[in-house]
Amino acid sequence: MLAIATAPAFGANPEGAEVRASLRAEIEALKSRLAALEARLEASESVTTAAPVTAATPIEPAQPSTTALAPVAPNARPDTEIEIYGYAQIDAIQDFGRMHPGWEDSLRPTRIPTVDGRYGGDGKYIASVRQSRLGIQATRPIGNRDLHVKLEADLYGVGADEGKTTLHLRHAYGQYGQWLAGQTNSLFMDGDVFPNTIDYWGPNGMAYLRTAQIRWTPLSGPNSFSVAIEDTGDDIDTGRFGREFPAFGAAAEGHDDWPDLTAQFRMDRDWGHFQAAGILRKVGFDTAGTVDNAPKGDDIGWGLNLSTNLRFGGKDRLILSVLGGKGIASYMNDGGNDLIPDDSAPGRIPDAVAMPLWAAVLYYDHWWNNRWSSSAGYSFTQVDNSNNQNADAFKKGEYASVNLLHYPTDSLLVGAEFLWGRRTDNGGASGTDSRLQVSVKYDFSSKD
Repeated sequence: MLAIATAPAFGANPEGAEVRASLRAEIEALKSRLAALEARLEASESVTTAAPVTAATPIEPAQPSTTALAPVAPNARPDTEIEIYGYAQIDAIQDFGRMHPGWEDSLRPTRIPTVDGRYGGDGKYIASVRQSRLGIQATRPIGNRDLHVKLEADLYGVGADEGKTTLHLRHAYGQYGQWLAGQTNSLFMDGDVFPNTIDYWGPNGMAYLRTAQIRWTPLSGPNSFSVAIEDTGDDIDTGRFGREFPAFGAAAEGHDDWPDLTAQFRMDRDWGHFQAAGILRKVGFDTAGTVDNAPKGDDIGWGLNLSTNLRFGGKDRLILSVLGGKGIASYMNDGGNDLIPDDSAPGRIPDAVAMPLWAAVLYYDHWWNNRWSSSAGYSFTQVDNSNNQNADAFKKGEYASVNLLHYPTDSLLVGAEFLWGRRTDNGGASGTDSRLQVSVKYDFSSKD
């Protein structure tokens, strides 16, 4: 019979006492470590809201912070940026001659009378806040591009609001990538031709029109190129036909079949910039309320505008622009008509003729130091008149000014400017005006 050997009972094992003693020592050591850990966790501010650690609550290993390790998106962009800006300005003007009452807040050669006393005796004081301006612009990142929106107005009423202190829209457009839509500067103009003057209207011989448009800019940067279709409008001089046939003169109106096509190429460099702009348009007229709206006619208008700023000694700059074309008076800062009903023989039904026009600007902006500056220059616009225009039709306008401006702070301007202008009519009559303007302007921006 096999004998089965069994181990002695645990309690009877002489080595069991030593094992039990060792286990009790390890348990006591673990309790001590656990108590110390509890004390450290309770003292830590990062776990003040955590549940108390007990023997029944296992201690989880620390997890890495997902916030700290989250990758930063390479195209991360800030939220929409909004700026509210503008200025409050008052112009105190002592006019030594007289201007058309609707335009006396500024010197426009076309509004100078060529008949003495037409608007009253010489000399008038004018105080105006119509230059004051308010704008808002916002930039919002969408994808890899910015959406830019701008709304801006001043208080210089024009058109039906001529002579009034009322809201006058300047800019209202949005731009995303290569595309712009809304009202802003025409591509045919160069906004940098406007010198550092305080007269609202400025030199008459520059293209200067803000108009509704759809613009595409396939090339941007130091060299840029843009094309646009722009809103159109014809300024008609009905001439001797309007005088001989008053019904025609009262009923004749502009007729615009197509939008104006404009293009602009620009080079920006450290020495300044050069810009070449062109326009192609169809100008026309018809007669309201007649059979087939006759008399009517149209002609092709075109223009070329070359302009530059040359920089000298920091902020000084020489401003130069020359332009010419036919049927482009609507794009000028001041002067002329787009077209006239014309014919080559008495008795013929008149056709439209686009009026030739030439203009130039030459100004120099000089900074005496960081707080004082001056600007001086001359500008003109001239029309090649038709024989069918009346003797009092506009032929040439001239404009000159010189100023001294002081900037006590970055947001305050105080300046004085002397201005001179002359208008010459088709028949040879002329009139001049000169004035002294003192202005105070307070700039503001929500980013300041």
